[in-house]
Amino acid sequence: MNSIRIKICGITSVEDAQLACSAGADAIGLVFYAQSPRAVSIDQAHIIANSVGPFVTVVGLFVDAEEAFINDVLARVSLHVLQFHGNESPEFCEGFQRPYMKAIRMRPELKLLEAINNYSSASAILLDAYRPGVPGGTGEVFDWSRIPKDTLRPIVLAGGLTPENVASAITSTQVYGVDVSGGVEFTPGKKAAHKITTFVRNAKNA
Repeated sequence: MNSIRIKICGITSVEDAQLACSAGADAIGLVFYAQSPRAVSIDQAHIIANSVGPFVTVVGLFVDAEEAFINDVLARVSLHVLQFHGNESPEFCEGFQRPYMKAIRMRPELKLLEAINNYSSASAILLDAYRPGVPGGTGEVFDWSRIPKDTLRPIVLAGGLTPENVASAITSTQVYGVDVSGGVEFTPGKKAAHKITTFVRNAKNA
């Protein structure tokens, strides 16, 4: 079995990026969504992305952003993967010459396999909790039994993950990767070193 991949999202400083890398995270996430308490400017993101070294994946998160804005970010920030959290179409997601992840929020009425198959060009599908009007970062857990075992795309699990529940999440779902933000913070946008370290250790030992 392949080892779990771990992304620490909502990084807002070089210090927190280094914490994630030192703990053994595979990826960091930079949020380009102004309404998020974890949003970073292009200048901030440029500095953070250049601080992590060549073997850590830098992911840029967007929510229904304008094409021109995404291209502005890509011109300045060394992003390896794009993560789309809004209502972006597959054609839009494919338009930036980067691998992408599409986030799908687990609405009660969602036909999940159909939604996943709509994004057959995605590198992975991220499944997140659903709260009306909130594109992500709710800190809420959804019913993990809804995650199918066999899909066309690798599944990344998000939504309410913490150092305490990540091992059981991985064991019960057998997902490709996990994505955490609020679960390793002491305040929105500020990571807690001991929480990151424990999260990564518990995930890798699951």
